[in-house]
Amino acid sequence: MTTPTRNSIFHRSHAIIGMVHVDALPGAPASARAVREIAARALAEARLLHEAGFDGLILENMHDRPYINAPHGPQTTAAMTAIACRIRDAMDLVMGIQILSRGEREALGVALACDAQFIRCENFVYAHIADEGFLPDAAAGPLLRYRREIVAEHIKVFCDIKKKHASHAITTDITLTDAAHTAEFFGADGLIVTGAFTGSPTDPADLQQVRQATTLPVLVGSGVTSDQVPGLFRHADALIVGSSIKHDGIWSNPIDPARCRTLIQAADSARGNTSSRA
Repeated sequence: MTTPTRNSIFHRSHAIIGMVHVDALPGAPASARAVREIAARALAEARLLHEAGFDGLILENMHDRPYINAPHGPQTTAAMTAIACRIRDAMDLVMGIQILSRGEREALGVALACDAQFIRCENFVYAHIADEGFLPDAAAGPLLRYRREIVAEHIKVFCDIKKKHASHAITTDITLTDAAHTAEFFGADGLIVTGAFTGSPTDPADLQQVRQATTLPVLVGSGVTSDQVPGLFRHADALIVGSSIKHDGIWSNPIDPARCRTLIQAADSARGNTSSRA
């Protein structure tokens, strides 16, 4: 029998969340497909995750590189909404939305339209210097006011602390513990700990530090492999998996069903040997 996690979105205390990286959307440099085709491919990958036993998915526009900061064009929000609704109509799987970069407001609007349960926000607290440029403002204040304005407070905000693909020189005196305390104080619903880049392992010491600093759900946001699952589950309530479930372990490749099964087998084994958190 499974035990509910700290956040009731997931129905067990150690959840596995898969990434669905939608094809480049209209207006992005690599855009090559109609929204209907993009939605069909995303749905096929969502079904693979569901069939393999994943507890949820995050829909993200990672193929829209190079990223630009919000506000994003209406075509991005419209396309993500169409894709997310196509998946929601086909299955009842926990879904999160992320729109890169600084697209937390757009993501919240998409989540409300498609009945998703959460969004991922990379700049919830503190300023960042990211590969797409300077992110000078923390999102927490405007985002949570917007969430209240559109009556979307049932949608959770999971936020990265010390986001990946960014320099933290301007906040070098802010520890992970400090960042976790600030994010919790500012109203985050969960904290995401990552490595330095997409696919980079998350340092178990960083994860433990954040776990000890907060009562919120703690998620791992990068570099999860089958071998790492047992150790990560010691301190994490959920693991977000992208690169390692793709063919050859490359994030930009399609999802590999065999890699998905291997990861879920590792998670099931770890759950049997890991005490659940209520």
